Amino acid sequence: METKDKKDTRIEPPRYRVRVPGFTGEEVGLGDVIARVTRAVAIRPCGGCARRAASVNQWVRFSPGARHK
Repeated sequence: METKDKKDTRIEPPRYRVRVPGFTGEEVGLGDVIARVTRAVAIRPCGGCARRAASVNQWVRFSPGARHK
């Protein structure tokens, strides 16, 4: 019986970079934004929160946009 090489069928999630002028002075991931908001409203992070934040950070990043003068 022949064994065929199995291809990696995982699909890379689309990576988006959103430019938001005045939102932040540094590049921030969506997972980091969600973590900051939940801490601000006194929700305690669980063990999987860091993994989820890292995963969501790969999908969407907020970059500082060009400021209009």
